[in-house]
Amino acid sequence: MEQIQNIYCVGRNYRLHAAELGNDVPTRPMIFDKPTHALAEAVGNEIELPGTRGEVHYEAELVLHIARPYEAGATLGQMVDKIALGIDFTLRDVQSELKKSGHPWLLAKGFKNSAILTPFRAFPGVDVLSSTDFSLLKNGEQVQCGNIGDVIFDMMTIISYIAENFGLDRGDIIYTGTPAGVGPIADGDVMTLVWGEEKWGHFTARMK
Repeated sequence: MEQIQNIYCVGRNYRLHAAELGNDVPTRPMIFDKPTHALAEAVGNEIELPGTRGEVHYEAELVLHIARPYEAGATLGQMVDKIALGIDFTLRDVQSELKKSGHPWLLAKGFKNSAILTPFRAFPGVDVLSSTDFSLLKNGEQVQCGNIGDVIFDMMTIISYIAENFGLDRGDIIYTGTPAGVGPIADGDVMTLVWGEEKWGHFTARMK
């Protein structure tokens, strides 16, 4: 896997996902990050996940790779050179407790192997992105399906917001949010990330 600089994630960027967790729909992008130690590539391998800290939920997402330092007025095609599919794994029980106490989500979101990535592919353009669904299969059964056209905050809005508030440069990646259908993963589950009809990556979960 190539060197990744920063991992930014967008929370609650699909209305139905916000609703399924009983959360309000945000009025501005909800951004959090993960450490680079969270990265793991889905290439037919086994990936270890925490098995003793409550439920671990999968959240499939489209991931953008940033091509250059941000400049106001840049187009999406100038800012993004590659895309991948990913999973933002979440320790859901831990997150619920953190929310109650008003603490940051890092313990629930930033653990090792919590940021899954398929190999990157060349950015296909906005029209292809908006006309192609991505999906997640668990043991061969589809559990999530989304389209970037259904997000609350579009890709350039997210890119500009992150750049203006945190900075954005080549090698940064952005998990753009998950559609409805998130749920728990169990030991031995085989997870497959699909773009249109093409399988981009898969792995087997090992709960430790």
